[in-house]
Amino acid sequence: MILNDLEIKTAPLEGEVRIPSGCAVSGIIDRSGKRMSGEKIIRSIATMHDRSNGLGGGFAGYGIYPDYKEYYAFHLFYNDLQSKKDTEDFLIRHFEIVYSSEIKTRKTRGVTNQPLIYRYFLYPLSKKLANSHLDEESYVVKCVNRINVEIEGAFVFSSGKNMGIFKGVGFPEDIGKFYLLDEEYAGYAWTAHGRYPTNTPGWWGGAHPFGLLDYSVVHNGEISSYDANRRYIEMFGYKCTLQTDTEVITYIIDYLLRVKGLTLQEVAKVIAASFWSTIEEKSEDDKYQETFLRKAFAPLLITGPFSIIFGFNGGLMALNDRLKLRSMVCAEKGDMAYISSEECGIRVIEPEVDRIFSPAGGEPVIYTLRDGGID
Repeated sequence: MILNDLEIKTAPLEGEVRIPSGCAVSGIIDRSGKRMSGEKIIRSIATMHDRSNGLGGGFAGYGIYPDYKEYYAFHLFYNDLQSKKDTEDFLIRHFEIVYSSEIKTRKTRGVTNQPLIYRYFLYPLSKKLANSHLDEESYVVKCVNRINVEIEGAFVFSSGKNMGIFKGVGFPEDIGKFYLLDEEYAGYAWTAHGRYPTNTPGWWGGAHPFGLLDYSVVHNGEISSYDANRRYIEMFGYKCTLQTDTEVITYIIDYLLRVKGLTLQEVAKVIAASFWSTIEEKSEDDKYQETFLRKAFAPLLITGPFSIIFGFNGGLMALNDRLKLRSMVCAEKGDMAYISSEECGIRVIEPEVDRIFSPAGGEPVIYTLRDGGID
């Protein structure tokens, strides 16, 4: 019997089953600046195991490199030794490398087919920086984009100071063990992500967090405005190469915060802007500000369901889409603050909290270090 095209039925490929509420995010910060191992964040994300499917997990840690805190820490994936050589030739031409090594990992069940994973502590060559006519951070961003776009098989997935991203293909608790986050690292803040990809492939570079400089983003949701956001942000030198909508969120926040000088509260009002009908009901000052931001940065409004945790040196920000179509819970106890897709992600590491609440749609929750201090 011959079947026509309409009669052929095939099973979905791994990772293509659509789970609308999938993915898990979690974050912890000790606002006193005291550093903690990655053990708690691993337990937090592990309890939401069923929200991911093993096609991506990752973590970002802040304050983890105190001995090299003045240097940019580049974490790179390489497909092969040739891409490593090409990248290191580029780095030598543009940076002073003070230390480099393969990132230490342990063999972990459920984590396979890993690329070469290396780390470099570096800073821009003064002559190259002067000739570029860019400020230091813009120079670093340009170099990161060049590596990711121009060198085949090389991906810079972390590039900040005194912080680092660790990610890969696997369940997040396995990725945490793979990188020895519970033994080798301590930071004052951690974020984590368990991925359930729906529209994009599960691969090492596409796992969360996404980072640029010291900024990192973990995200649960689906960005329906991705193409409009991408086309606009790429006019300013960014290149979306990692095959996922979350990458563009990172670049949008970098552009608004670092390049345009907006505050975190103003960034939230751009990417999760209130409806025009809601703005009309606000005070004159709020109405003026939000109207200006909506008109000035209209292409950077992110539509679709999302919850994100944005990490930066000194703090974390939690933000839902304006309709709160994805779950997010925050809690506090003393100097500790917690963010999670589900309350269980908090209770498993802190059963008794002083305060627990769900942020409103479009309303940022920002936790920063007290007095700007780091232990």
